[in-house]
Amino acid sequence: MTLLAKPSFLKGKIRVALWTTVALASLCTSLTNAAPIYKVVDEQTGQVTFTDRPQDYEQQAGKQVSQMAITTGDETSRSTSLNTTTNSSTSRQSSNASQTVTATESPAINTKVTTPVNYQLVITEPSEERAYRRPVQNIDVNVQIKPALQAGDSARIYFDDKEVAQGLSASIATVDVLPGAHTIKAVIQSENGQTLEQITRTVYVIQNTTTLQDNKRKAAQLLAYQKLAWYQKLMLKLRQQEVAQSQ
Repeated sequence: MTLLAKPSFLKGKIRVALWTTVALASLCTSLTNAAPIYKVVDEQTGQVTFTDRPQDYEQQAGKQVSQMAITTGDETSRSTSLNTTTNSSTSRQSSNASQTVTATESPAINTKVTTPVNYQLVITEPSEERAYRRPVQNIDVNVQIKPALQAGDSARIYFDDKEVAQGLSASIATVDVLPGAHTIKAVIQSENGQTLEQITRTVYVIQNTTTLQDNKRKAAQLLAYQKLAWYQKLMLKLRQQEVAQSQ
């Protein structure tokens, strides 16, 4: 029994020694990787150099070497940290790119839907079908609208499909209007030119017979005066002056 126990005891001691050796080797490796950093100052130029090999500068004249309170990190840890940082940065960039693409593909839509206004138009002047004597009378047009014009909408007045005014009132001279029936039209248009509401009224233009006859008489008198000789015109002018003085 004693002989059998000794080999087991020896194996246990060998195993402990082996683990101790491995631990010391790991510690030495860590100490080797975690080397201290030294600061080297050139006393002449003031240039500062950092190194983990102070022996390269200790033998040089004019070099002041001092140990820093930091050490070099483990290469494996630094590599892992670098990879982690790189992966994190890549993930952030991918996330930002994804957000940018999403924002580009799905822009915010802010569409304002407007309901057309139901306008009511009334031509207050002329309030009914009416006749106007040419050329002494003008056709005055007045329009009322409810509700008030909205932004972008406009009111226009037409005479025989020809625009004569923008707004709710107009005055149309009959001197250039031929006798006969004519149409007044008030229109409400949207900003894009769409007709929202309209109303029409028929008017008549007649020739003023009295005025026409008077104009003809004056034209005949002028023509007769122009045919007179110069002395006849002079005598006629003197006679008119005498009549004016007697009155």
